Amino acid sequence: MKLTSYWLDTSEPFRSATAGPVQGSCDVAVIGGGLTGCSAALALAKKGARVVLLEAETVGHAASGRNGGMCNNGFAQDYGTMSAKLGKEVADRLYRAFDAGVDTVERLVAQEKIDCSFARVGKIKLAAKPEHYDKLARSQELLAANVDPDTEMVSRADLAREVGSDRFYGGLIYRKGAGMHVGRFVRGLAEAAARRGVEIHEHAPMTGLRPAPGGHQIETPKGRLHTKQVLLASGTSQTGPLGWIRRRIVPVGAFLIVTEPLPKETLDRLLPRRRMAVDTKNLVNYFRTTPDNRLLFGGRARFAVSNPNSDEKSGAILKAALHEVFPELRAARIDYCWGGMVDMTRDRLPRAGERNGIYYSMGYSGHGTQMSTLMGTIMAEVMDGRAELNPWKDFDWPAIPGHVGPPWFLPLVGAYYRLKDKLA
Repeated sequence: MKLTSYWLDTSEPFRSATAGPVQGSCDVAVIGGGLTGCSAALALAKKGARVVLLEAETVGHAASGRNGGMCNNGFAQDYGTMSAKLGKEVADRLYRAFDAGVDTVERLVAQEKIDCSFARVGKIKLAAKPEHYDKLARSQELLAANVDPDTEMVSRADLAREVGSDRFYGGLIYRKGAGMHVGRFVRGLAEAAARRGVEIHEHAPMTGLRPAPGGHQIETPKGRLHTKQVLLASGTSQTGPLGWIRRRIVPVGAFLIVTEPLPKETLDRLLPRRRMAVDTKNLVNYFRTTPDNRLLFGGRARFAVSNPNSDEKSGAILKAALHEVFPELRAARIDYCWGGMVDMTRDRLPRAGERNGIYYSMGYSGHGTQMSTLMGTIMAEVMDGRAELNPWKDFDWPAIPGHVGPPWFLPLVGAYYRLKDKLA
């Protein structure tokens, strides 16, 4: 079993990194080589800007190359709850932004000819409890009437046409959802940006950032850079002068396992329509097939940071959950197990904007594949003077009380959600 991301292990490494020191000047410095940073760099370069992208590790190394490869529309939370909290007009606008995110990924895949197995197979949200089905049905009724008629309920009696498991009590289908090989996608975006002249420096963390005449000065171990504008697309990064952001984002571990390749007839029983699947538990599980006929199974196995020891412990929990959902896979070998850090905000909604002349976009809270790609392209417009295009422009971002340094409270949060799932 490899303790590494399946997506990164089965995609070609990024081969167009800029050799040599970080030096000189540019129009925009992008900090972070994930989906936000690469899509922003590409969009900015298409506008004619001279762009330098600085990545602390390698392209796609963090959350962008360690997720489930799901590209889904819709909120993490219930649509009715979001409408009541934000108001219908705002909730509908944000919901459509997630739709636009999926469309943006599809457009970039086609325009840049990225071979990443993108497919609009849809998503199904599975009721883990009988009462969860009723809540999903109420949500679908509101969605169909207001913002997403391309949804459908599936009863438990009909669920076998979607999922070959008796563990669930029906589900809600979102037909706009998609899946892809996210490792090939993020590295494909970086290659597309490099083709348009973006300098991409790997192993070049930002260690210093200060105002300078006409812009900003950035320090890295590879040298110094002067830039007119800066975009922080750094997610949960613990490197560099990002204290203001770290007090507003909680890095939460997400963990995944992937089986050996499975016979097609097995997958035809387990996921006959190959949809992206997620359940309704607080400690959520999700699963899907991969382009080479494996089953990926992931979730919040433990509220812990990701490291090899933690990943392996979480993998054992996920393997037990996989066997509970799909007992016939008890004999299937697990080939991959890994974790990644999710940039969670307090309300589980992204944040993007400008502070003290520094632009930022992050906080996707586990639903970033499509939103990060959309926001990269939008932030290119925002930095070009079109702030009104930012769907998150009116959201304030207060610090999380008591969150200074490592997230000491994660075990307490995990225990709380485990108790809620048990009592539900």
